Amino acid sequence: MQIAIVLFDRFTSLDAVGPYEMLSRTPGAETVFVAERTGPVRNDNGSLALVADRTFADVPAPDVVVVPGGPGQTDQMENEALLGWLRSVDATSTWTTSVCTGSLLLAAAGLLTDRRATSHWLALDALKDFGAEPTGERVVVDGKYVTAAGVSSGIDMGLTLLGRIAGDEHAMSVQLLSEYDPQPPYDAGSPAKAPAALVEEFRAKSRFILQ
Repeated sequence: MQIAIVLFDRFTSLDAVGPYEMLSRTPGAETVFVAERTGPVRNDNGSLALVADRTFADVPAPDVVVVPGGPGQTDQMENEALLGWLRSVDATSTWTTSVCTGSLLLAAAGLLTDRRATSHWLALDALKDFGAEPTGERVVVDGKYVTAAGVSSGIDMGLTLLGRIAGDEHAMSVQLLSEYDPQPPYDAGSPAKAPAALVEEFRAKSRFILQ
């Protein structure tokens, strides 16, 4: 089994690393970071780089595809090198997945039409522009498509998929050894719970405000 995690300039690091930490524990699987060009790819604030060891051409038929989001997603929405690769590998993939605004890239590639999907809460409405049915759920499974909401939910998506691939007991073992037992100091992790002023502030600043 080959798991391919996509990288592009200004991706959000946890969108890629969260699923990586879960899915790289899949027995017998090879996990690769793939991009348009090999080499270091910088995250959204430029302070962290992950290395893409493979180009899209080097990875023609991964079993699992993971597409992160981040501010750089906007610049990729018409990048046929990426979108064309997503269409091509989706034809044979067992699972096609995304985290955060990575679902917009899947949608732009035409892969989420008439499917339920999620994304970062600021970007949910943008999914409608591509014929997807947005939902505010944290992880959505629709057929072989698994989409996760914002950033940290990629860990939940990774565990969900790991359970489907390797079984619940193995997924629970990975959760236990990762000590993934969230107990955040604040209860402000969704727009339904956060102070209304904060929600409105970020809506006003969002790059999706015109969509």
